Amino acid sequence: MVTILARFKVQPGKEAEAEQALREMAGAVEANEPGALAYVFHRSRSDPAEVTVFEVYADDGAFSTHGTSAHMTKLRSAFGSVFDPGSVKIERLERFAGFIRSA
Repeated sequence: MVTILARFKVQPGKEAEAEQALREMAGAVEANEPGALAYVFHRSRSDPAEVTVFEVYADDGAFSTHGTSAHMTKLRSAFGSVFDPGSVKIERLERFAGFIRSA
């Protein structure tokens, strides 16, 4: 499994546009990427402009598919106008314990 934790900030005044873009992105990943096991956006309670994305992929191939998808290309194009490109932090994590429970 591949686990990614990504963080970035929304440009001031672009909150509604950002939320719409991220909802569309989540829907596109769910509909088109069966190897994406989890893809969840979170807003910081202490700084609502900060977004954290928790991503889990079945394997490196699924992660690669995500990175080259049309919907990822579309989201990347919003960095600068909607999202702050200087705030992006992406970390690949290594799982050593735990589980994922379906609802």
